[in-house]
Amino acid sequence: MTIFSFVKPYRIPIVAALCLMLVELAVELVQPLLMAKIIDDGIVAGDLDTVIKWGGVMLGLSFLAFASGITNSFIAAHAGQSFGYDLREKLFAKVQAFSFANFSSFPSSSLITRITNDVTQLQNTLFMSLRIAMRAPLLVIGGIVMAMLVNFKLAIAFFIIIPPLLLFLIWIMTKAAGLFKTVQKRLDKVNGVMRENLVGMRLIKAFARGNHEGTRFETANDNLRDKTVYALRVTEVTIPVLLLFMNLTIIAVLWFGKIEVQTGTASVGEVVAIVNYAARITNAFSMFSWIIMVLSRAKASAERVTDVLNEEIDLQDTAESRKENRITDGKIEFENVSFTFPNMSIPILQDLSFSIRAGETVAVLGATGAGKTSMFQLIPRLYDVTDGVVRIDGQDIKAMKLKRLREGIGYVPQEAMLFTGSIKENLAWGKEDATYEEMVEAAASAQIHETIMKLPNQYDTLLGQKGVNLSGGQKQRLSIARALIKNPKILLLDDSTSALDLNTEAKLLEALSKYKCTTVIITQKISTAKEADKILLLDDGTLIDSGDHDSLLKTSTLYQAIYQSQFGEVKAGC
Repeated sequence: MTIFSFVKPYRIPIVAALCLMLVELAVELVQPLLMAKIIDDGIVAGDLDTVIKWGGVMLGLSFLAFASGITNSFIAAHAGQSFGYDLREKLFAKVQAFSFANFSSFPSSSLITRITNDVTQLQNTLFMSLRIAMRAPLLVIGGIVMAMLVNFKLAIAFFIIIPPLLLFLIWIMTKAAGLFKTVQKRLDKVNGVMRENLVGMRLIKAFARGNHEGTRFETANDNLRDKTVYALRVTEVTIPVLLLFMNLTIIAVLWFGKIEVQTGTASVGEVVAIVNYAARITNAFSMFSWIIMVLSRAKASAERVTDVLNEEIDLQDTAESRKENRITDGKIEFENVSFTFPNMSIPILQDLSFSIRAGETVAVLGATGAGKTSMFQLIPRLYDVTDGVVRIDGQDIKAMKLKRLREGIGYVPQEAMLFTGSIKENLAWGKEDATYEEMVEAAASAQIHETIMKLPNQYDTLLGQKGVNLSGGQKQRLSIARALIKNPKILLLDDSTSALDLNTEAKLLEALSKYKCTTVIITQKISTAKEADKILLLDDGTLIDSGDHDSLLKTSTLYQAIYQSQFGEVKAGC
């Protein structure tokens, strides 16, 4: 997919804008001819009627050019803004379809820059191309052609100077394109530092790292400034170079024009017309520096946007997943599953095999880095397995449509993520058409209803970004309520009760038992694990043992060690 495919729907307004721009250009190119006629046939000949006649024509043409320019601006603005709208919408939809592996190729700060700054560069470039940028080179070409028609000998000066200047401009544009691509990358870095700083503001203040973060931002900002200044200097050097040589050309035209007038081979009006064309060409050349900068930045932005549009999504519905299969029971099977993160060589999970019956509650224990969260992410197919098969209700999850698969799974991530908006709106993420009663029921089960009712606006209370005005435990419970409200067949809780006290957690687990779903809980607490029907022990990406609390306490050395670290010495009958 290319950027030009987004321009095609606006061919008609683009053609109309170009035609109106050509009207402006034609008026500008014909005016020096009319001035020559007024001088030679009117002023020199002393014919006032001729001056008034052609002066009126010039005035009428000026009004025509004015009307064309205004209309051109309206149409160009419509085309540019509509093009930018379509491009942003497509980019956002593409990013929404990204898998976790795709996100590893594009930092979030870079994606934000591409969807905002880069798209703005492109839509402004389209507008300015229809309004000004295309007019300048056409004015140069048209000016040379018209000068030749007026007096070929005097116009030879243009043939001598303009080709080298065009080669110089091409060289500058090529160099500037690379420089502005680097500028956009530096802008990504600044946005990345800003994003990390804003997200981690509480931690920064808690550790008194404000000065350190200020230094990080200053470094990134300095790099952006230095590279931008250098890029602008390269492009801005074109103006003095172009003006120098074009002014020398005008001097040459005046010098040889004087000789031609004296010898009678040229009239005063022709010399004035040639000088006028030279001045207009000079003015067009003076715009080339700005045009080069805009086009160079647009080229860099186009490449960055195209990279996102052409990114191959590695995880999507396949030919096998055309059936509208849904999760009916919630039975989960892992058969010889291995998993390695993209662009990594060390496997996270190795030859993992186990089965969870429908309706069971299973706890997953293991040290940090054992692969618990990675295992969870394979169930809703946030990643695809490297080897082996994950089945739900006896069918390979790759044979299910992603939408249908994930509709039947309630997923609560390790970090509770809430969105700006009301509590009601956050709960509706789980079920868009949820009633107030369903929200209350889910919140009560998640042990958050009483807390919500104490808030000023209760379920209409507005939450800050990422739920900043709630405590860690409150955010976890609200996230659980959001998952429960969809009444899932499979409920995945990724260490999402870590901030809860034992009493609240016990009430939550008891409330979950009334939901007819398979519940899988990642936890570090023996008090949570012992209530499960089955416990899976993971270590270094492998399943080393499984069973209930009593059996593991008797047979598993690792489980005994975890128990002892939390409760002291293992006693018979515990």
